[in-house]
Amino acid sequence: MAPVSTRNVVIFGETGAGKSSVINLLAGQEIAHISPDSHRCTLHWTEYQITFEDGSRYKVFDTVGLEEPRLQTGEYLSAISNAYGLINTLKERGGVNLLLFCIRGGRVTATMQSNYRLFFEFLCEEKVPLALVVTNLERETRMEDWYTRNMGYLEKYNIRSAGHACITAANLLDGRHRDKYDESRGILRRVVEVHCNASMEGWTGGQGWLASFIGKLVEFVVGRPKKTDIIGVLTKRCGMTKEVAQQVAQHIKYENQS
Repeated sequence: MAPVSTRNVVIFGETGAGKSSVINLLAGQEIAHISPDSHRCTLHWTEYQITFEDGSRYKVFDTVGLEEPRLQTGEYLSAISNAYGLINTLKERGGVNLLLFCIRGGRVTATMQSNYRLFFEFLCEEKVPLALVVTNLERETRMEDWYTRNMGYLEKYNIRSAGHACITAANLLDGRHRDKYDESRGILRRVVEVHCNASMEGWTGGQGWLASFIGKLVEFVVGRPKKTDIIGVLTKRCGMTKEVAQQVAQHIKYENQS
Protein backbone atom coordinates (compact mmCIF):
# COMPACT_ATOMS: atom_id res chain seq x y z
CA MET A 1 0.00 0.00 0.00
CA ALA A 2 1.19 3.52 -0.82
CA PRO A 3 1.77 5.72 2.23
CA VAL A 4 -1.14 7.97 3.13
CA SER A 5 -0.28 11.58 2.38
CA THR A 6 -1.08 14.29 4.90
CA ARG A 7 -3.26 17.11 3.64
CA ASN A 8 -2.75 20.61 4.98
CA VAL A 9 -5.68 22.71 6.17
CA VAL A 10 -5.41 26.37 7.21
CA ILE A 11 -8.21 27.43 9.57
CA PHE A 12 -8.73 31.14 10.23
CA GLY A 13 -11.22 33.64 11.64
CA GLU A 14 -11.65 36.25 14.34
CA THR A 15 -11.21 35.58 18.07
CA GLY A 16 -14.50 34.09 19.34
CA ALA A 17 -15.35 32.39 16.04
CA GLY A 18 -14.58 29.03 17.66
CA LYS A 19 -11.48 27.86 15.74
CA SER A 20 -10.12 25.78 18.65
CA SER A 21 -13.53 24.17 19.23
CA VAL A 22 -13.82 23.39 15.51
CA ILE A 23 -10.38 21.71 15.56
CA ASN A 24 -11.43 19.61 18.59
CA LEU A 25 -14.72 18.69 16.87
CA LEU A 26 -12.82 17.63 13.76
CA ALA A 27 -10.35 15.58 15.81
CA GLY A 28 -12.97 13.92 18.02
CA GLN A 29 -10.93 14.84 21.10
CA GLU A 30 -9.54 17.92 22.81
CA ILE A 31 -6.20 18.73 21.16
CA ALA A 32 -6.51 22.53 20.84
CA HIS A 33 -6.81 24.62 23.98
CA ILE A 34 -9.26 27.47 23.71
CA SER A 35 -7.38 30.73 24.15
CA PRO A 36 -7.83 34.24 22.78
CA ASP A 37 -5.81 35.30 19.72
CA SER A 38 -5.66 38.90 20.95
CA HIS A 39 -2.09 38.57 22.30
CA ARG A 40 -0.83 36.97 19.06
CA CYS A 41 0.03 38.67 15.78
CA THR A 42 -1.96 38.35 12.55
CA LEU A 43 -0.96 35.18 10.63
CA HIS A 44 0.77 33.61 13.64
CA TRP A 45 -0.10 29.89 13.61
CA THR A 46 -0.19 26.67 15.66
CA GLU A 47 -0.08 23.20 14.06
CA TYR A 48 -2.22 20.18 14.98
CA GLN A 49 -2.17 16.63 13.58
CA ILE A 50 -5.57 14.95 13.05
CA THR A 51 -6.22 11.41 11.79
CA PHE A 52 -9.72 10.22 10.81
CA GLU A 53 -10.93 6.69 11.47
CA ASP A 54 -10.31 5.74 7.82
CA GLY A 55 -6.62 6.62 8.21
CA SER A 56 -6.71 9.92 6.29
CA ARG A 57 -4.33 12.43 7.88
CA TYR A 58 -4.60 16.18 8.15
CA LYS A 59 -2.25 18.83 9.45
CA VAL A 60 -4.36 21.76 10.66
CA PHE A 61 -2.77 25.21 10.89
CA ASP A 62 -4.75 27.32 13.38
CA THR A 63 -3.96 30.83 12.12
CA VAL A 64 -4.66 34.23 13.69
CA GLY A 65 -6.90 36.45 11.57
CA LEU A 66 -7.74 40.14 11.72
CA GLU A 67 -9.66 41.57 14.68
CA GLU A 68 -10.39 44.84 12.86
CA PRO A 69 -10.83 45.58 9.15
CA ARG A 70 -7.67 47.78 9.22
CA LEU A 71 -4.04 47.23 10.28
CA GLN A 72 -1.53 49.58 11.90
CA THR A 73 1.93 49.69 10.27
CA GLY A 74 3.55 47.55 13.00
CA GLU A 75 0.87 44.86 12.62
CA TYR A 76 1.33 44.97 8.85
CA LEU A 77 5.09 44.38 9.12
CA SER A 78 4.53 41.47 11.55
CA ALA A 79 1.93 39.99 9.18
CA ILE A 80 4.50 40.02 6.35
CA SER A 81 7.05 38.00 8.34
CA ASN A 82 4.35 35.61 9.62
CA ALA A 83 2.98 35.09 6.09
CA TYR A 84 6.49 34.33 4.81
CA GLY A 85 7.07 31.80 7.60
CA LEU A 86 3.63 30.19 7.17
CA ILE A 87 3.89 29.70 3.40
CA ASN A 88 7.47 28.38 3.67
CA THR A 89 6.39 25.92 6.37
CA LEU A 90 3.43 24.80 4.26
CA LYS A 91 5.68 24.49 1.20
CA GLU A 92 7.92 22.07 3.15
CA ARG A 93 4.79 20.07 4.10
CA GLY A 94 3.47 19.89 0.51
CA GLY A 95 1.44 23.10 0.26
CA VAL A 96 -2.05 24.27 1.27
CA ASN A 97 -4.94 21.94 0.32
CA LEU A 98 -7.89 23.71 1.96
CA LEU A 99 -8.85 26.94 3.72
CA LEU A 100 -11.49 26.72 6.49
CA PHE A 101 -13.00 30.15 7.22
CA CYS A 102 -14.54 30.03 10.68
CA ILE A 103 -17.27 32.58 11.47
CA ARG A 104 -19.73 32.85 14.34
CA GLY A 105 -23.40 32.60 13.37
CA GLY A 106 -24.75 36.15 13.45
CA ARG A 107 -24.44 39.09 11.13
CA VAL A 108 -21.88 39.27 8.35
CA THR A 109 -19.33 42.05 9.06
CA ALA A 110 -16.61 44.09 7.34
CA THR A 111 -13.97 42.30 9.46
CA MET A 112 -15.20 38.95 8.10
CA GLN A 113 -14.77 40.31 4.59
CA SER A 114 -11.24 41.53 5.40
CA ASN A 115 -10.28 38.12 6.79
CA TYR A 116 -11.68 36.39 3.72
CA ARG A 117 -9.67 38.67 1.43
CA LEU A 118 -6.50 38.36 3.56
CA PHE A 119 -6.41 34.56 3.32
CA PHE A 120 -8.23 33.65 0.11
CA GLU A 121 -7.25 36.55 -2.17
CA PHE A 122 -4.01 37.99 -0.77
CA LEU A 123 -2.25 35.01 0.83
CA CYS A 124 -3.40 32.13 -1.41
CA GLU A 125 -4.08 34.12 -4.61
CA GLU A 126 -7.54 32.48 -5.02
CA LYS A 127 -5.77 29.17 -5.82
CA VAL A 128 -6.93 27.17 -2.77
CA PRO A 129 -10.51 25.91 -2.19
CA LEU A 130 -12.24 27.64 0.73
CA ALA A 131 -15.02 26.17 2.87
CA LEU A 132 -17.05 28.28 5.28
CA VAL A 133 -17.58 26.93 8.82
CA VAL A 134 -20.42 28.71 10.63
CA THR A 135 -20.41 28.02 14.39
CA ASN A 136 -22.67 28.71 17.38
CA LEU A 137 -25.83 27.45 15.65
CA GLU A 138 -27.15 25.08 18.36
CA ARG A 139 -30.26 27.24 18.86
CA GLU A 140 -31.30 26.91 15.21
CA THR A 141 -34.09 24.40 14.56
CA ARG A 142 -32.12 23.35 11.48
CA MET A 143 -28.52 24.59 11.52
CA GLU A 144 -28.52 24.82 7.70
CA ASP A 145 -31.26 27.50 7.94
CA TRP A 146 -28.61 30.08 8.92
CA TYR A 147 -26.94 29.71 5.52
CA THR A 148 -30.24 29.97 3.65
CA ARG A 149 -31.05 33.22 5.49
CA ASN A 150 -27.58 34.75 5.09
CA MET A 151 -26.54 33.74 1.57
CA GLY A 152 -27.45 37.19 0.26
CA TYR A 153 -25.33 38.96 2.91
CA LEU A 154 -22.32 36.75 2.11
CA GLU A 155 -22.70 37.56 -1.58
CA LYS A 156 -23.01 41.28 -0.78
CA TYR A 157 -19.60 41.12 0.92
CA ASN A 158 -18.20 38.98 -1.93
CA ILE A 159 -17.55 36.06 0.44
CA ARG A 160 -17.69 32.99 -1.81
CA SER A 161 -17.02 29.42 -0.77
CA ALA A 162 -16.66 26.02 -2.44
CA GLY A 163 -18.70 24.49 0.39
CA HIS A 164 -19.97 25.20 3.89
CA ALA A 165 -20.65 23.54 7.24
CA CYS A 166 -23.34 24.99 9.53
CA ILE A 167 -22.53 23.54 12.94
CA THR A 168 -22.20 23.85 16.68
CA ALA A 169 -18.77 23.17 18.16
CA ALA A 170 -19.85 23.77 21.78
CA ASN A 171 -18.99 20.54 23.61
CA LEU A 172 -20.78 21.24 26.91
CA LEU A 173 -24.27 20.80 25.55
CA ASP A 174 -26.99 18.42 26.69
CA GLY A 175 -30.20 16.91 25.32
CA ARG A 176 -31.12 17.82 21.75
CA HIS A 177 -28.20 20.28 21.58
CA ARG A 178 -25.85 17.35 22.26
CA ASP A 179 -27.30 15.57 19.23
CA LYS A 180 -26.47 18.65 17.15
CA TYR A 181 -22.85 18.49 18.35
CA ASP A 182 -22.54 14.87 17.19
CA GLU A 183 -24.27 15.74 13.90
CA SER A 184 -21.87 18.65 13.44
CA ARG A 185 -18.80 16.40 13.49
CA GLY A 186 -20.17 14.44 10.53
CA ILE A 187 -21.08 17.63 8.63
CA LEU A 188 -17.64 19.16 9.21
CA ARG A 189 -15.68 16.03 8.30
CA ARG A 190 -17.66 15.55 5.09
CA VAL A 191 -16.89 19.12 4.00
CA VAL A 192 -13.17 18.60 4.69
CA GLU A 193 -13.10 15.25 2.86
CA VAL A 194 -14.97 16.56 -0.20
CA HIS A 195 -12.88 19.71 -0.65
CA CYS A 196 -9.47 18.41 0.49
CA ASN A 197 -8.82 16.30 -2.58
CA ALA A 198 -5.84 13.98 -2.13
CA SER A 199 -5.07 13.93 -5.86
CA MET A 200 -4.69 17.72 -5.99
CA GLU A 201 -1.28 19.16 -5.21
CA GLY A 202 -1.18 21.71 -2.42
CA TRP A 203 -0.61 25.35 -3.34
CA THR A 204 2.94 26.38 -2.43
CA GLY A 205 3.07 30.04 -3.38
CA GLY A 206 3.36 31.14 -6.99
CA GLN A 207 6.13 33.12 -8.64
CA GLY A 208 6.44 36.48 -6.90
CA TRP A 209 3.67 35.72 -4.39
CA LEU A 210 5.40 37.55 -1.51
CA ALA A 211 5.74 40.89 -3.36
CA SER A 212 2.14 40.48 -4.54
CA PHE A 213 0.93 39.76 -0.98
CA ILE A 214 2.82 42.73 0.49
CA GLY A 215 1.37 45.07 -2.13
CA LYS A 216 -2.22 43.84 -1.76
CA LEU A 217 -2.19 43.90 2.05
CA VAL A 218 -1.31 47.62 2.04
CA GLU A 219 -4.98 48.21 1.18
CA PHE A 220 -5.81 47.36 4.82
CA VAL A 221 -3.10 49.54 6.37
CA VAL A 222 -3.71 52.91 7.98
CA GLY A 223 -1.18 55.10 6.11
CA ARG A 224 1.47 53.89 3.68
CA PRO A 225 4.44 51.88 5.03
CA LYS A 226 7.95 52.73 3.86
CA LYS A 227 9.73 50.26 1.59
CA THR A 228 12.82 50.63 3.81
CA ASP A 229 10.77 49.22 6.74
CA ILE A 230 9.60 46.32 4.56
CA ILE A 231 13.21 45.57 3.52
CA GLY A 232 14.13 45.63 7.23
CA VAL A 233 11.47 43.00 8.03
CA LEU A 234 12.55 40.80 5.11
CA THR A 235 16.20 40.84 6.20
CA LYS A 236 15.86 40.80 10.00
CA ARG A 237 12.76 38.62 10.51
CA CYS A 238 12.61 36.58 7.30
CA GLY A 239 16.36 35.97 7.02
CA MET A 240 16.72 37.27 3.44
CA THR A 241 19.93 38.84 2.19
CA LYS A 242 19.67 42.58 1.60
CA GLU A 243 20.01 41.99 -2.15
CA VAL A 244 17.07 39.51 -2.27
CA ALA A 245 14.96 41.75 0.02
CA GLN A 246 15.56 44.72 -2.29
CA GLN A 247 14.54 42.61 -5.31
CA VAL A 248 11.27 41.69 -3.57
CA ALA A 249 10.67 45.35 -2.65
CA GLN A 250 11.25 46.42 -6.26
CA HIS A 251 8.39 44.17 -7.38
CA ILE A 252 5.89 45.47 -4.81
CA LYS A 253 3.01 47.25 -6.48
CA TYR A 254 0.68 49.07 -4.11
CA GLU A 255 -2.83 48.32 -5.35
CA ASN A 256 -6.00 50.38 -4.93
CA GLN A 257 -4.07 53.28 -3.44
CA SER A 258 -4.82 56.80 -4.57
